[in-house]
Amino acid sequence: MSATTAASQSGHPSAASPLRVVHTVCSHDCPDSCAVRVTVDATGRATRVAGDPDHPITQGFLCGKVAKYLDRVYSPDRVLTPLRRRADAPKGPRRIGHATDQKYSDDFAAFEPVTWDEALDSIAARLGSIAAAHGPESILPYSYAGTMGLLGYASMDRRFFHRLGASQLDRTICAEAGGQAWNLVYGRKLGTANPDFAHAKLILAWGANIHGNNIHLWPFVEQARRRGARLIVIDPYRTRTAALADWHIAIRPGTDVALALGMIHVILRDGLEDRAYIAEMTHGFDALAVRAREYTPERVAAWTGLSPAEIEQLAREYATTRPAAIRLNYGVQRAENGGTAVRAIAMLPALTGSWRQRGGGAQLSLSGGFQWNRAALERPDLMLASPLGRPARVVNMSRLGHALTELGAQPETAAAEGPCVHALFVYNSNPAAVAPNQNAVRRGLLRPDLFTVVHEQFLTDTTDYADFVLPATTFLEHEEIQGAYGHTFVQHSAQAIAPLGEARPNIWLFRELAARMGFREPCFQDDAEAMMQQALNPDERGLSRNPGMAAISLEGLRQAGHLPLTLSEDPANPDALPFAAGPLETPSGKIELYSEVLAHSGAASNGAGSIPDPLPAFTPPTESRHSPAAARFPLELLPRKADHFMNSTFANLDGHRRMQSQTAQALEIHPDDATPRGIADGDRLRVWNDRGSVTLRARLTRGIAPGVVAAQLDWSKASPDGSGINQLTSERLTDIGQAATFYSTLVQVARAD
Repeated sequence: MSATTAASQSGHPSAASPLRVVHTVCSHDCPDSCAVRVTVDATGRATRVAGDPDHPITQGFLCGKVAKYLDRVYSPDRVLTPLRRRADAPKGPRRIGHATDQKYSDDFAAFEPVTWDEALDSIAARLGSIAAAHGPESILPYSYAGTMGLLGYASMDRRFFHRLGASQLDRTICAEAGGQAWNLVYGRKLGTANPDFAHAKLILAWGANIHGNNIHLWPFVEQARRRGARLIVIDPYRTRTAALADWHIAIRPGTDVALALGMIHVILRDGLEDRAYIAEMTHGFDALAVRAREYTPERVAAWTGLSPAEIEQLAREYATTRPAAIRLNYGVQRAENGGTAVRAIAMLPALTGSWRQRGGGAQLSLSGGFQWNRAALERPDLMLASPLGRPARVVNMSRLGHALTELGAQPETAAAEGPCVHALFVYNSNPAAVAPNQNAVRRGLLRPDLFTVVHEQFLTDTTDYADFVLPATTFLEHEEIQGAYGHTFVQHSAQAIAPLGEARPNIWLFRELAARMGFREPCFQDDAEAMMQQALNPDERGLSRNPGMAAISLEGLRQAGHLPLTLSEDPANPDALPFAAGPLETPSGKIELYSEVLAHSGAASNGAGSIPDPLPAFTPPTESRHSPAAARFPLELLPRKADHFMNSTFANLDGHRRMQSQTAQALEIHPDDATPRGIADGDRLRVWNDRGSVTLRARLTRGIAPGVVAAQLDWSKASPDGSGINQLTSERLTDIGQAATFYSTLVQVARAD
């Protein structure tokens, strides 16, 4: 590291310039977890954000969302003081429709500013009275990955709610189905490293919009293509990545299991598998081979919308091109059979033996490399010190509507389910926009007896229902430590600027609440420094005891900004490829084509009492073109993520909305579906099913297959009628992991007039 860089990391200006450059880390929910250099002027104001050129994955550039991050930090619409709902302001949105000249004065008018002491004293008193009257499990925290920083995501907040005895939240909404499914096959979330994609001769992007949502993998894809590699994209939607691919395979939603099994059928039928690798490294091959015989190309074609010839070509091209790498993303697992889809796709490199080739294998998530000391951070043992004296019940975040409207409401189920939810504490999330079955969520949030607190940076869809809104910091305004799920660097994020206004980070908020609740355990006095050390679990030399982090210390991170994990246990081969040799962290010690976990347990089912299948098999989703429901609702909906928003984050910023304007508040529909309905481009449309109805404008496109429509996730109050796309999605859960099934949704469409 140069002297200039070292000085900038420490936050001190050089002698030649009043500016200083601070190393931070983008904490938003993205695999890239970029290293960000923030330039700060002499007044303490951030003037520039840029990618760190010294970071091997960030490579000096940022995505379009974060390149404009200062628009977010210094937005005039930020919440910068604690707010309390006015007595005369009913819950619910006060305005709808986004315009660049319409700010949030109406939203702010529903609240009155209060001091932090007033807010915290009132919140603590209300939580205490609710716990006394209804039991502490009637309090529900709701959070996810609004920040991926380790402390902000899960540290003092978990300690607080564990000690309180509040309900535990099963955080399933994004990655649980795919993560559990991958681990059923491999035992640990590891995979092909980003730089190794440059050595691939074939790259299969399966449900992965690399160019839109994983942009720092793209340079390695381009390196491979310059060397002659082909890029094949499997996606129902013509994403940015699909538009740049050599071959876009527009699969029907929710049929990925069938396609993967069809590929396995062809590979085994034609003898294209690696028998030596299979014999040494896999468990259950013979059983899988029998199952795969059922999935002929002709049968799979009827489900997927592909031709038998396309399935044959895909399977042969994948199996005969070496090395071949798969980038599998979490969109695949958001169908009702999504866990099985991930399992089946994950088995492909095991059958071809591509894990032993640099540039081969697959990547879903690399987060399994980060072995943090989470027990020390989160202190689940504090539940035993709560008034319950036991672990609290668990509420699935993907069924928030049910939790707020039905949980414990019926006498016959109350004893088993526990009490009704009487307090909701939201942070790092915007459930009124992102949770499925939005109308049920709204009904719950409108309950007059529900006490709702939201820790946020802006007045979101969720704050429209809050009793208190507390100002939160951005990643520029606090210190953090962070891993990633798209690379293997531990990173330190320094505080670049002072918090704006009265914004405070999560750890400060829950430490202050703990004091007011009378929690006397010493862990509630910990600051960021102490908790970062606890996460690393250092030895007497300050080096981490965590597996894979033995060379990492907090001091070293502060100096360097980012340090790599050591994933190989072989000192003679530090660059060893994942899953090239065993044993693995599965019951058999091998790659499990037949899952011993599923064979011996029904706990991984969807909760309906079904017995999970230890082998992958295709079952059409309850809502698909193959189901009876299609007679009334014939179109399959993709409630997809916008390219220029991060879930619902950034959706309120004018610059980001302009970048996204082509598809914002639009329903993308194929002309073959639009013409019989009398729909022209730009028409106002009603899109509905039994759960709700939304109004969107028509955007005719051939970038989506007939029978499929797409609309992007957005803030509900940015729409003309205040409705969001999640009014149409259900609370049905996935086959593995009990996660959300956003992409198993049927709708009907007509002109709104």
